[in-house]
Amino acid sequence: MLDATPIRTDWTRSEAETLYNQPLMDLLFQAHTVHRQYFDPNQVQKSKLLSIKTGGCAEDCAYCSQSARNGAQLSASKLIEVQRVIAEAKKAKDGGATRYCMGAAWRSPKDRDMAALEAMVQGVKDLGMETCMTLGMLEEDQVFRLRDAGLDYYNHNIDTSERYYSEIITTRTFADRIDTLNRVREAGIKVCSGGIVGMGEQQLDRIDMMLALATLEVHPDSVPVNMLIPIADTPLADVEKLDPIEFVRSVALARILMPKSHVRLSAGRTDMSDEMQAMCFFAGANSIFVGDTLLTADNPEEDKDQQLFDRLGITAMAMGCDGSR
Repeated sequence: MLDATPIRTDWTRSEAETLYNQPLMDLLFQAHTVHRQYFDPNQVQKSKLLSIKTGGCAEDCAYCSQSARNGAQLSASKLIEVQRVIAEAKKAKDGGATRYCMGAAWRSPKDRDMAALEAMVQGVKDLGMETCMTLGMLEEDQVFRLRDAGLDYYNHNIDTSERYYSEIITTRTFADRIDTLNRVREAGIKVCSGGIVGMGEQQLDRIDMMLALATLEVHPDSVPVNMLIPIADTPLADVEKLDPIEFVRSVALARILMPKSHVRLSAGRTDMSDEMQAMCFFAGANSIFVGDTLLTADNPEEDKDQQLFDRLGITAMAMGCDGSR
């Protein structure tokens, strides 16, 4: 096996730009070489995402149908029952998912909801699955409560570059997101953080987003790369669609800059051809969400994913396996 690429957190913008803009075949070769140093290239981790509280969010994220402030017509729901979450997690496990992610449309959770959130984490852990939550910003005591309940991962995407951030969200700052990531990591919970491409940003914003994650003190354990799904009545409903090759370049850059992270193809796969997804897997993506819904957006059905895996010779990572070499 080739010597492993060193884990760096001191990447420069110049280096990242050079990597991103090299000829595509060179970029893919480099990303795939790095990927093989750390992971089995024919294994992909399967996660399942459940919305445990939908709509009515106080944030104004321009891409999101769950915001109460950006024009989307999605009614708010209450936090769902603990036993329903556990029952849905059991179905996901039976379908081959090894990680169960629970998302709530909140700016941050209220203390009155913490006991139920802890019970959800404990119940899913009892099934033998990894647990992940995305609940918005967290206070220090909330982080510790979730950690003590057994939470493995906390998802908090930075969404885009610091420069472009205020064009997408005004109700919190880029620094707020980084503060939450640091708080979670320092408590011993694994960090899941990525972003969205195709929101009208410039190429440099995609590079800077990956660079912001790759220069954290510790790289995120998981890096979701989302393709914008334009939602009717949101400010980004009519944004111009991103060139698929730009998306593949973003995946490849994430793999090179963060060699040991799981890079996840997240939202937007319904609009990706099988060939585009195959290129992303070759570029270093090794995690997907399964199931026909991601929070409120469509996702490929599990049968379609399995057919693609079969064609590519890809197998799902087993429970307790991270695909690393």
